[in-house]
Amino acid sequence: MYICEADQLREFCDRARTHRVIAVDTEFLRERTYHPKLCLVQVATSEEAAAIDPMLIDDLAPLASLLEDNSITKVFHACDQDLEVLYDGMGCVPAPVFDTQLAAAFLGHRMQMGLGALVQAYEGVHLDKADGLTDWARRPLDDGQLRYAEEDVLYLPAIYSKMMDDLVARNRLAWLEPELAATCDPSRYKRDPREAYWHLKRSSSLTRRQLAVAREVCAWREGCAEKRDLPRKWVLSDEVVVEICRRAPRSAERLLRIRGTDQLSKRDAEGVVRAVQKGLSCDPADYPLMKHRARPSAEFESVVDLMYAMLRLSAEKCEVALPLIATRDDLYAFATGKEDSPLRRGWRFEVAGERLESLLAGELGLTVKDGRVETL
Repeated sequence: MYICEADQLREFCDRARTHRVIAVDTEFLRERTYHPKLCLVQVATSEEAAAIDPMLIDDLAPLASLLEDNSITKVFHACDQDLEVLYDGMGCVPAPVFDTQLAAAFLGHRMQMGLGALVQAYEGVHLDKADGLTDWARRPLDDGQLRYAEEDVLYLPAIYSKMMDDLVARNRLAWLEPELAATCDPSRYKRDPREAYWHLKRSSSLTRRQLAVAREVCAWREGCAEKRDLPRKWVLSDEVVVEICRRAPRSAERLLRIRGTDQLSKRDAEGVVRAVQKGLSCDPADYPLMKHRARPSAEFESVVDLMYAMLRLSAEKCEVALPLIATRDDLYAFATGKEDSPLRRGWRFEVAGERLESLLAGELGLTVKDGRVETL
């Protein structure tokens, strides 16, 4: 069902609201804009599926109300980008959500399992992905494109039901729920321009004073990119921003001597220079703290290797995707006594942290038997 009129949308949302579970997906483009451009929203119940066209419907309030209805579970596959796009495009964060990709990792499947593999595993259906590179902003959409889009949600209600049964049978639902709740936190999708510098490539090469400049220049770039709805790298690339922070030009003329700034207007250049000056005049007490990734010494690396082998055994035993339990950085933090290590609390401590404590205390060992690593 293709919905491109407000009356159709209201009628569909009224029907969908009678269900306790709906599946949701989005199609969007973000290559040429600051905010991702929402082009299509697919919604399916156990009885029908619809492709909703937000480019042709001015009033999306019925859809937003449906997505925010706390009595209805919204099922997504790999929901992070969809939730970001819905927040930007409609101003709403759906809740509660169920992410089939995340749930699959708790049920013995690999991390980041694709939708096609999921549908094949649970429904025995092969999805045709021939329209994967569709320009979803072009109208009209043909039947093949709409069928492709609707298949992204068509099977999810049934898969959700099977996954819930499996999660309950394995006592895994309590493990999954906190992870799902975190995805619905609106703060994940709000952008603070003054925090944008932490995403700057090669920012670790800058001094704290240069980071203060980066904070201001990146905030200026965010504001400019958002106002003009352009990708931030089209305003200034990360490499150019880092060079600006190192040189700290005090005039537009000196700024424009840096390669990669020729697209800036005189007004833009003056704005960047003001941002540089603001960063330079920052009180040293307010300089950003440098974030250094903790790395084990060469000697301690072997301890982390041993912990990783134990972690792999734990993941195999409980049938949870290994990367979901912990990373090597998490193992290092755990071994060095960091209290905020995720391995020290919740289900992660239950399935891995407790055994890792015993390993580090010398109370548990590893051996090789019949070509496999086992615990002693």
